[in-house]
Amino acid sequence: MTGLGRSGSSPAVGAGLARRQEELVRALVAGAAMPVGFDVAAVAATQTALLRKRAEDVARTWPRLAASAGPGQWTRVFSAWAAGRAPQGSLRDGWDFALANPPRDTAAQRELALRELLWAYDGETAPRARRGPTARLHAGELLLRWRGRAHTFRLR
Repeated sequence: MTGLGRSGSSPAVGAGLARRQEELVRALVAGAAMPVGFDVAAVAATQTALLRKRAEDVARTWPRLAASAGPGQWTRVFSAWAAGRAPQGSLRDGWDFALANPPRDTAAQRELALRELLWAYDGETAPRARRGPTARLHAGELLLRWRGRAHTFRLR
């Protein structure tokens, strides 16, 4: 046995490649330092594309929050906030964005209130579905979580 992997390279070479790939991924999505030997312009273009995709994913999960940024502004506003932050999934990324930038738009505020009704999120760990009934007042509405669903009642 020669100790070579299937590709004919030694385990040390494979470990070095894995380390470089990890460094590149951290630079692309989490704001880590750029690894030596990579084309800076190509990595920057990839970072921009990944931030745009991430903004689109969050906009699908949080459509009213995205709309509250103004026409054509969501990708720019979200990308500026998300740059250097590791992705946490669209639900959590949108929630973290909303906590850092409280929405002023009433539709986005309601969207956040409904998420808070259905999900428990402490800002540190992944959101988890709430159990049991929950009620909240929001902008003249009673928001009620009953049997896993949100019900809204306009108060007069």
